[in-house]
Amino acid sequence: MKDDRRQADEAKSAPSAEEILLDVEERMEKAVSVLREALAGIRTGRASAGLVDSIKVEAYGSLCPLKQLASVSTPEPNQIVIRPFDPNTLKAIEKAIQSSDLGLNPQNDGRIIRLIIPPLSTEVRKKLVARVKELCEEAKVAIRNIRRDGNKMADQAEKAKVLTEDEAKALREDIQELTKKYEDQANELAKAREKDILES
Repeated sequence: MKDDRRQADEAKSAPSAEEILLDVEERMEKAVSVLREALAGIRTGRASAGLVDSIKVEAYGSLCPLKQLASVSTPEPNQIVIRPFDPNTLKAIEKAIQSSDLGLNPQNDGRIIRLIIPPLSTEVRKKLVARVKELCEEAKVAIRNIRRDGNKMADQAEKAKVLTEDEAKALREDIQELTKKYEDQANELAKAREKDILES
């Protein structure tokens, strides 16, 4: 009797195949999105607003993303111009750029900050490409961990009799397809960024 009640409780709490698949896909999408943002912050020889967007600036008593404090433009291929919405944040923005790992020296004229993007040396390019590969691998590990979690949920749903053996097997196959899809997306993003670094 207790076993029947326990199985009924497990069946109620176990998610359906659709819910498991949706959860897995959302989390894998997030992993690729995190990779996309991280890659945007890796510099190439060309100026890009994405390079400074995620820099955190100490302003108004908290850490704010730079893009919330200033407009960022690229008037020339090797130059980024940062125009603060509030001129009082100029010094804080300059300090945040100097302490970031971009390795760029901000030029503050009292109204705007200019960043000149120097051409990349061969050695720097190699380091940046290695960093891109590292970020891609981290994303793929996250995707594989999500696959493992999804497979575990499929096993639990099968054990709780929410899914039949065939349904659980089909769900695991769907999860594997999603894994391949998102790993391929991560590889494509990394390849494109490597190309930008090597060709700029």
